[in-house]
Amino acid sequence: MRLKEFLSIREIEFVSVNVLEDPAGRAELERLGARSIPVLSRGDAFVFGQSLPQIIAFLGLDEAGGPALSTAELHARLDKFLTAALELLPLMPHDRLGIHVPGRPRSYRALGFHLFRVVVAFLDAGDGATLEQASFREEPAADAGTASLVAYGEDVRRRFRDWWASGDTTATRVLSTYYGPQSLHELLERTTWHAGQHVRQWMMLLELEGVYHHRPLVDRDFAKLPMPRDVWDG
Repeated sequence: MRLKEFLSIREIEFVSVNVLEDPAGRAELERLGARSIPVLSRGDAFVFGQSLPQIIAFLGLDEAGGPALSTAELHARLDKFLTAALELLPLMPHDRLGIHVPGRPRSYRALGFHLFRVVVAFLDAGDGATLEQASFREEPAADAGTASLVAYGEDVRRRFRDWWASGDTTATRVLSTYYGPQSLHELLERTTWHAGQHVRQWMMLLELEGVYHHRPLVDRDFAKLPMPRDVWDG
């Protein structure tokens, strides 16, 4: 059985609900003792849904779960995603930054900030900090404009490039996260597709706002990454 087939098995429940709006979902997470979502559960056992290797081990599947791209390839992809974001962010009119993205209570402004914040969380983990879910909840200043978002993004890209040039990029190095120890290789892959997904979303937001752009990212830029199928999940 392969990973894509497990959703057809009734005894396995994938909990990825908005626990703030679903009391039953919140109660189930509390019963399990899980501190975050998504969670994959079977009876009283569960595993966090952030790591494909952990999911595959939990399900007992005969399938390789490690990154398909090398750390060098992931570095190049993430650098391209950051560069595309820096090109695209200034195209959004300032008066639209307070609008919420489809299906979520997150503003365009917050999405633009978060896109870079996920890379900071990875870099901090590389420096020895534990990656906490709260790292992804930080918000920009309420009046932040595109210029400040771009300045922040430029600093993040500079730090990312400096890390690659002179930091410890050993693929097997173990980093601490809220969902358990992860290799640098695995966390870099997750950071890469996470940031890339948000650039996909920003491109769509520009199109929804009627703003022309030349689409600096195309399907081949996401190849061999475990990207979500849809641009928006809600």
